Amino acid sequence: MATRYSKLARDGLWDNNIVFGQLLALCPLLAITGTATNGLGMGLATLVVLVASGLAVSFLRHAITPEIRIPAFVLVIACIVSVVDMALNAWAHDLHKVLGLFIPLIVTNCAILGRAEAFASREHPLAATFDGLVMGIGFTVALLALGAVREILGSGTLFANASVLLGSRFGFLEITVFPDYPGFLLLILPPGGFIAMGFLLALKAAFDARRQSRAADAGAIGSEKVFTATGVLKPKPDVGDTP
Repeated sequence: MATRYSKLARDGLWDNNIVFGQLLALCPLLAITGTATNGLGMGLATLVVLVASGLAVSFLRHAITPEIRIPAFVLVIACIVSVVDMALNAWAHDLHKVLGLFIPLIVTNCAILGRAEAFASREHPLAATFDGLVMGIGFTVALLALGAVREILGSGTLFANASVLLGSRFGFLEITVFPDYPGFLLLILPPGGFIAMGFLLALKAAFDARRQSRAADAGAIGSEKVFTATGVLKPKPDVGDTP
């Protein structure tokens, strides 16, 4: 059980990350990550929808027939997104105005519908909820990373206007990284989102390749040695050698 949940966590956070692994939900990712604050707000809203929709679909999996499962899943997701949209409008109105149309568009996020179809509809509620949680955290981290890169290089700040968009309690997040920085407008504009996204994907691919290379080297070294009865490592004899 622990091994399975650790695999789910690894998939959601890294190996099968919604953004860096599956390359899904790129529309809101590139549109609203001009600052890390916007990325955090959108990520948390999507995380709530992922967790709630996974739990709801898992509970309803035996009541929904296969023929109508897709429209039923969309209806469930739409109801949850409507609640999240109204909650943001009520308690984080400034953030709601910044995110704008992209909050209702969470309904059409293929990553959420995909997890409902591929996982939540086939698993018990606990596993579906955990999957939604780690997938949502992975998506939030991706938005945060891209928003932070674009904001730092584009404006020289980090979590700008966090106290306004997220509330006064988040004012401690506001950091001026480069004082008197003139700014780099390209990184804040939509083309900068594509450029920063490309660099982040390249870094992840390079890290994965390096990790796989180390694992292969370790496996090759392990295959050339055997433990003796006394526990001392010795080279493994060739097939043609006599014992």
